[in-house]
Amino acid sequence: MLNILIGIGLIIVGFLITVNYEWMLRNFGRIEWAETHLYLEGGSRFAYKIIGILIIFVGLLVTTGLFEGVMEKILSPLLPR
Repeated sequence: MLNILIGIGLIIVGFLITVNYEWMLRNFGRIEWAETHLYLEGGSRFAYKIIGILIIFVGLLVTTGLFEGVMEKILSPLLPR
């Protein structure tokens, strides 16, 4: 039950970041790395949208109970056996 609540919370936060990217830009400023490396006029805006979408994806994984399995697969080459 706690996984579902945490996942839904992450989905809501990610949605708010994705929708309100302009508010994020005004309050937290530009992301210099994004402006330099994304080669877009609005690199920071795009970065805030991508961050929001990634948070939504993690929220979906947590809600469905797949987060641990996915992280285990991703990090398995780095973890000792």
